[in-house]
Amino acid sequence: MINLMLVDDHPIVRTGLRALFENYEDISVLSEAGSGEEAVKLASQVPVDVVLCDLRLGDGMNGVATTAALRALPSPPQVLILTTFDKDAEILQCIEAGAAGYLLKDVASQTIIDSVRQAAAGHTVLAPEMAQRVVAGLRKPKIALTSREAEVLKHLATGLSNREIARTLFVSEATVKTHLVHIFDKLQAPTRTAAVQAARNHGLL
Repeated sequence: MINLMLVDDHPIVRTGLRALFENYEDISVLSEAGSGEEAVKLASQVPVDVVLCDLRLGDGMNGVATTAALRALPSPPQVLILTTFDKDAEILQCIEAGAAGYLLKDVASQTIIDSVRQAAAGHTVLAPEMAQRVVAGLRKPKIALTSREAEVLKHLATGLSNREIARTLFVSEATVKTHLVHIFDKLQAPTRTAAVQAARNHGLL
């Protein structure tokens, strides 16, 4: 028997998934959680074999943080991400956090069932094209921003001017410009808009 936890901040999604698994005698939905924090607490109290987890979980921990926390437990479950989001950076972050697989919510019901079984058996669950994207992402050099560059980038993404960023961070405009030069260079972005978009693509925002 595979003991399963469902993690999604939408109760109706959890209800639909529970109904799906009720048709299979080898899978039992042992628990449900509406947030990452709740999932980690429940899994630490009553261990499960597999956690089927959404990527976006409201204001608290997201699927990446939840995966990392679950995998750090003394009896870690396998974690399968089930989401509507299909960005390379997010897929890669989940796999790096220890997820056994990444599924989109538009897959066939049988694919979800088979994936839970594969994850419980210790296998990685990724569609071939998704696996190729993960491998390509792992081969790309990591973009590392300093803590100050990350702060400048965050404010840049909200639309603040150099002067406003300088005032917010209590530094000079010249310092902000220097940080922006480094950010643009690391992200290979010619403009502020391009830098923000590149940062999102790389999972930095």
